[in-house]
Amino acid sequence: MEGYRRLESDLQGLLELWPELSAEEREQMQPELERAGRELEDLYHQTLLGFPYAENAAIVTIKPGAGGTEACDWAQMLYRMYTRFAERKGFSLELVDLEPGAEAGIDQAQFIVRGENAYGLLSAEAGVHRLVRPSPFNAQGKRQTSFAAVEVMPEVDESVDVQIAPEDLRIDVMRSQGKGGQGVNTTDSAVRVVHLPTGIIVKCQVTRSQQKNKEMAMNILRSKLFEIEWKKKQEELARLKGESRPIEWGSQIRSYVLDKQYIKDHRTGEMRHDPENVLDGDLESLIWAGLEWKAGRREAVASADEE
Repeated sequence: MEGYRRLESDLQGLLELWPELSAEEREQMQPELERAGRELEDLYHQTLLGFPYAENAAIVTIKPGAGGTEACDWAQMLYRMYTRFAERKGFSLELVDLEPGAEAGIDQAQFIVRGENAYGLLSAEAGVHRLVRPSPFNAQGKRQTSFAAVEVMPEVDESVDVQIAPEDLRIDVMRSQGKGGQGVNTTDSAVRVVHLPTGIIVKCQVTRSQQKNKEMAMNILRSKLFEIEWKKKQEELARLKGESRPIEWGSQIRSYVLDKQYIKDHRTGEMRHDPENVLDGDLESLIWAGLEWKAGRREAVASADEE
């Protein structure tokens, strides 16, 4: 934070001096001004990623909500959006589970994104995403609304103390199937791990190795149990401090209104009028605005649409 403030002060000094400079001096100073601006932005972004586990990999789960086939298709569109985001950032994406929808789209996608501050960035995407468009699944092309939920949690390794008793687990082995299991559906390689005390179910079916699938499923279960305890501690800390932030999970954080060509984040008021680019993974402005909101540096706005 000290480096950020120092650079901000230096940049402010340059801007105050700017009107007094000649055209030639301004031309000479322009590269320095642009460099300082980029450094200031980078340092500011670092201050938004100062929360625990921001540097960890992100485990992302996408599930369709209300909307039937339309919602399943929307979940698949979101999966593609985050896949493209990872590609743009040079991150790796490891698929854990992909279950096809009954008619189209997907019933669930779960994957791990690894890269610099992957969890920190993608944590801003957790919540319910709303799609409004003329439905391609309706013969009359009627305008429909559908929802999908995005869950994001940090991946934790075995060095983090998470107690899992063997008697609390039920491990089922089954045949891999669907899009997530193409190429491996001739073997009983899919694994489903059930944590009996919490009812948490984790499935993995994307490798030919039953052992590898089990290890991935256990890693995700460990991360889920860790997140539950972590959130309990954060909620208790907030209670002791007298804080009363609304619960974010399950709330509508963003609307994608395709026939009117806009996307609105309801937490921040951030608007985009290029939905094609956003759905192709261009999420930077939305993510940084969301992180500002999480850090309390951006005022929450009313969640009503412009419609």
